[in-house]
Amino acid sequence: MLKTLTYKILENHLVEGQLRPGEPIGIRIDQTLTQDATGTTAFLLFESMGIGRVKTDLSVSYVDHNMAQFGPENHNDHLYLQTIAACSGVYHSRPGNGICHQVHLERFGKPGATLLGSDSHTPTGGGLGMLAIGAGGLDVVAAMGGGAFYLTSPKVIGVELTGKLKEWVSSKDVILTLLRILTTKGNVGCVVEYFGPGVSTLTVPQRATITNMGAELGVTTSIFPSDSMTQAFLEAQGRADDYQPLNADPNAEYDRVIQINLSHLEPMAACPSSPDNIQPFSEIEGRPIAQVVIGSCTNSSFMDLMIAGEILKGHVVDAGVEFAVAPGSRQVLLMLAQNGMLAELIGSGARILESACGPCIGQGFSPADGVVTLRTFNRNFAGRTGTKGDQCYLVSPETAATSALMGEITDPRKLTELIGLHYPKIKLPTTFFVDDSMIEAPPPPEIAGKITVHRGPTIVVPESPKPLPASLNGQVLLKCGDKITTDHIMPAGPFLKYRSNVPVYSRYVFNCFNEEGQPTFAERALALKQQGIGGVVVGGESYGQGSSREHAALCPMYLGVRAVLAKSIERIHKANLINFAIVPIEFADPSDYDRINVGDALEIPDLLETIKNLDEVRIVNTTGGFEFKGKLTLSSRDRNILLAGGLLNLAKKGVH
Repeated sequence: MLKTLTYKILENHLVEGQLRPGEPIGIRIDQTLTQDATGTTAFLLFESMGIGRVKTDLSVSYVDHNMAQFGPENHNDHLYLQTIAACSGVYHSRPGNGICHQVHLERFGKPGATLLGSDSHTPTGGGLGMLAIGAGGLDVVAAMGGGAFYLTSPKVIGVELTGKLKEWVSSKDVILTLLRILTTKGNVGCVVEYFGPGVSTLTVPQRATITNMGAELGVTTSIFPSDSMTQAFLEAQGRADDYQPLNADPNAEYDRVIQINLSHLEPMAACPSSPDNIQPFSEIEGRPIAQVVIGSCTNSSFMDLMIAGEILKGHVVDAGVEFAVAPGSRQVLLMLAQNGMLAELIGSGARILESACGPCIGQGFSPADGVVTLRTFNRNFAGRTGTKGDQCYLVSPETAATSALMGEITDPRKLTELIGLHYPKIKLPTTFFVDDSMIEAPPPPEIAGKITVHRGPTIVVPESPKPLPASLNGQVLLKCGDKITTDHIMPAGPFLKYRSNVPVYSRYVFNCFNEEGQPTFAERALALKQQGIGGVVVGGESYGQGSSREHAALCPMYLGVRAVLAKSIERIHKANLINFAIVPIEFADPSDYDRINVGDALEIPDLLETIKNLDEVRIVNTTGGFEFKGKLTLSSRDRNILLAGGLLNLAKKGVH
């Protein structure tokens, strides 16, 4: 059988199940990564499991999200992560060393390896030919302890690339094109695999942009072959020994093939407020802008910032534009400083932000009310910038830099006409500047055992879920629409610092739906919990898209939510719900969604027996006086987790 690259890597790491699309499988994980917004809780759960030291080939703890440090919470987290990493045999990337995905690509990623990360943009590693998958922290913890990662054997969407990108057209425009075709929903259980002659024209940083933002498709991951471009990147990083050539078999069979001719692409943008709201420049050009940010894990590489710097060199951005640049890693920042491009960016009016996630997760640089902000990020969900009603457009570095100069959304292809600038030719460096002094290798066990773990008072061990009842007596706390993201469920921005304290962070569950003067979602949920009534959340299509943040399940669990009933639920969030003993149910008939209202009393008779044996669940709306059916799409392992009262409880019984 002719194999895709995806299935070659899966086959090499398979430990349970059969490789047939739709079948549950378990795979061995070679590497893991965590970051501080999810990592503190992950390591607290790791300690609760009593694992001791990690059993992967490599695990890395990054600090790149909670950097602002207003109050002691963030620094408490940093010190905890630094010391627990040393005790656990985990590498620690210190604050300031860079964004986890950029640094991991530079210093640790390996073609053919599996990577599991507690961040939804972990698929960035697919740009190196890794099978890199985002997951909730508890699933990553299980892998750190030597357990398999469980998923559905995927369908593989082949994207055949031909041609070559024209001048002023970016790899960002490749993934925006694919988002226009596939959208952000309906792609659960799929992997996107790139092949074809156009692949060889893209550098690893360009490929990483595409696989990074591929997370917005809702797929399990995205992957490129490992070829001469991969070899050149690894050699430039001083890691030639990590290279191996990898590709699909010629004429491998894909479940679907999408053809993209790179030569035909044009600059485009994702318009407010979804990454798949793609528009050509003819629809948006000329709109005044007030803010531009270049950075995030999508477009903050050395190559990205060099192209932006060349465009801006010798010019100053429009007086009406606030402009910021966030290098993706310390390596990128140092190289820009060494070659003089950092001075050019500063001279153009750029505010240099630290090498961290920053504005991408609402950590500063929020736009003013009613203005347009252009960002090279991967997400523009409503309010994610930290400003309610924001108008956020996602564009390439070329478009961002050009528009910053002009003060309005501008097609970068017009720069030659406007200021006489021809397209800058930026080549991949033959040698990157390597300084790993801010990556701490774990000490040997005899030294690690003597380290005291720093536990600040703002770090609280999360409670385990309560076992599910035999029959559920519930009430609808919230009814929401389509494309509810984990940002809607658990806001980031100024609330992110509470991630290590679930009782406090839980106060802000569904904060965006709270109305002034009315009881909050959290208050209403806790009131039901005290009465022994389970909370139920009702959603539309693609519920739980976006970030991997397990707090979007952990905090509702703490508040007493026992079930989510939606038209469809995204992969990572569904796994997180199961891990924290919240039952994910999909409508058997989507029209039943319209028959349910907030406050309705719902009963699920024989819940545990249904979870044990059935794929269909009977739900009684006692308020409305009718019954309807829901679907339980669960593997046998999913059922065991729910019946045990969550993954942590199952793990404590010695089952992973």
